[in-house]
Amino acid sequence: MNAEPRRTPAGTPRPGRAPQLTVFAGTRPEIVKLAPVVHALRAAGADVRVIATGQHHDRRMAGAFFADLGVPPDAVWELTGDEAARTGGLLAHALAHFAAGPRPDLAIVQGDTWTVPLVALAARRHGVPVAHVEAGLRSHNPLSPEESNRTVAADLATVHFAPTEGARDNLLREGVPAAAVHVVGNTVLDVLRTSGVPAVPVERRRGVLVTAHRPGTVDAYERLAALTATVRALADAHGPVLFPLHPRTADRLAAHGLRAELEHPGIELVEPQPHRRMLELIASSALVATDSGGLQEEAGWFGVPAVVLRESTPRPEGVALGQAALTGLDPRRALAAARRLLDPAEQRRIAALPCPYGDGRTGERIAALVLGAHRADRLALREPGAA
Repeated sequence: MNAEPRRTPAGTPRPGRAPQLTVFAGTRPEIVKLAPVVHALRAAGADVRVIATGQHHDRRMAGAFFADLGVPPDAVWELTGDEAARTGGLLAHALAHFAAGPRPDLAIVQGDTWTVPLVALAARRHGVPVAHVEAGLRSHNPLSPEESNRTVAADLATVHFAPTEGARDNLLREGVPAAAVHVVGNTVLDVLRTSGVPAVPVERRRGVLVTAHRPGTVDAYERLAALTATVRALADAHGPVLFPLHPRTADRLAAHGLRAELEHPGIELVEPQPHRRMLELIASSALVATDSGGLQEEAGWFGVPAVVLRESTPRPEGVALGQAALTGLDPRRALAAARRLLDPAEQRRIAALPCPYGDGRTGERIAALVLGAHRADRLALREPGAA
C-alpha cells in the first residue's frame, strides 16, 4: 500500500502572513458566542472567514443573529431532510470544504452541537488543527447528545479554551495536556458586556421567563407534558409567564396536541425574540426557568435566579452559588425552587453575586492566545518525530 504523501502542516506560519482562520457556527448560541472571537481576531489582524453550517436555518434562529452581531457569513451550507440526512450533509459539507482548500491555519468551533465534532473530524482528516471554544463542560449525563459531542471534541481539538477552572479540571482528568488548555471565561459575557443592556434593580423585576428547546425536554410526549404542567404551575403561583417558543418546541407542541395546555391567562406565548430583546427580558425577569445552558450564563451575568429544568447541568458554578437550582421537569420541585429563589432576601443576595462564568473579556484572551501560538508555530499538526 502506498504511504500517504507528507504534507506541509496547516498552521505553519510564513513570514509576514496574517493567520488564516475559519470559524464555524451552526446554531443561534454558537453565533452569539463566536461573534466576540471573530471581532477580537479581526481587530488583532487575523484573516477570519465565517461559515454558517446550516443547523439553524430559520432566520429568527440564525440569519438575523449573524447580521445583528456583525458577523455575516462568508458561506452558508444548506442542510435538508431528517436528522440523519442533515447530519450526514453537514459532515459532507465539512469534508468538501477542507478538501477544496486553501486550508486554514486553524478551524474554530464552539460548544456542543453536531457542528463541533463533525467539523473537527473533517478538519483533522485534512490536517487542520482545531480550537474548541467553551471546552471542558461536562454534565456527566450519558443520555445527553451534547455530552457526547463535547467529549468527542476533547479528543479532536488541538487548543481547548475552557470557560472555568472546573471545565479545565474536567479536561485534565480526561488526559488532555495541560499546555493545551487555557481558562479564558465564557464568550457570551463579552456580548453582554458590550450590549449596553443594564441589570435591572430587584424591585423592578417581574414575572417568569421560560425557555425550552432541547430534544430531551420536548421530543417525547411524557416529558413535553411534564414541561407544560410545570409552566402552568409557575403561572398559577408566580405569573405572569412569558414563553418565547423555539421552532422545535412549537412543532412538538403541535404534533403532540399539547399546545392547548399552555392556553392560560398567566402565560404569554411569543415568537423567538431578537437577541437584544431577549437580553432585556432576562434582565427584567424575577426568575428564569430554562433548559438552556446559555441562558443560565446570561441570568448569572444579570444576577437573576434560574430554575434549571434538567437533572444535571454542565454549568455547576451557578448551582454551587445558589443562583440556580436543578429541578428537572417536576412541577413540585420547580415550584419549591421558584418559591425559594423569589424570596426578596434571596433575590437581593443573588443580584449581588459576581458572575461565575467570566468577566466579558474572553474574545480578547482567545485572540491573544491564538495569534501567539500561530507566531510561535505551536498550532500545526505534526507526525510523531517530525521536526
